[in-house]
Amino acid sequence: MTILEYWNTAPVASIIFVFTIITSIYAFNDNQLYGKFMLHPYSVARGKKLYTFITSGLIHADWMHLFFNMFTFYFFAFQLEAAVGHWQFAVLYFVSLVVSDIPTAMRHKHDLGYGSLGASGAISAVLFSYILFAPVSLIGVMFIPMPAILFGVLYLAYCMYMSKNARDGINHDAHFFGALSGLILTVILVPGIVPHFIGQLSSIWQ
Repeated sequence: MTILEYWNTAPVASIIFVFTIITSIYAFNDNQLYGKFMLHPYSVARGKKLYTFITSGLIHADWMHLFFNMFTFYFFAFQLEAAVGHWQFAVLYFVSLVVSDIPTAMRHKHDLGYGSLGASGAISAVLFSYILFAPVSLIGVMFIPMPAILFGVLYLAYCMYMSKNARDGINHDAHFFGALSGLILTVILVPGIVPHFIGQLSSIWQ
């Protein structure tokens, strides 16, 4: 599919995709932008920089962080917007971006030196919304294909474990709560998605 075709079928995802890449690359060369855009729970808990719930999703730590997030976005977001609708996709993405960071903001509200950035929470929401539409489709993990529903279960379990045990600097809470937000919002925004999901799973045994 060409860029123009993506724009016609998924304009919201197209804008998010391009804008996130541009702002992230710009931030790589401007440390001041990190300070302005990064989620800072200590400040948020004191009523300051609330806008960073959104802007933190427009910047990334490095090229690898940006690549993995945009790689996932590219393969699922455009299809999802075509399935759920334009305004519905916008609501799902930006609400999940905020919701996925609320537990982090609460958990680190007394930590002056903590900051969080990246669109991972919203992208987890996109991925899990897609899973509701196509639970038996194959998702490649380290070049190993597995059913989307199985990937989803393993992903949530991994995020829960890593949230409690990891010291890798990755915001696993945002991944977990972003995924849950994507599931819940899709059920709210797309009538009939639950019967569709069940029907897709039932087709495995038919």
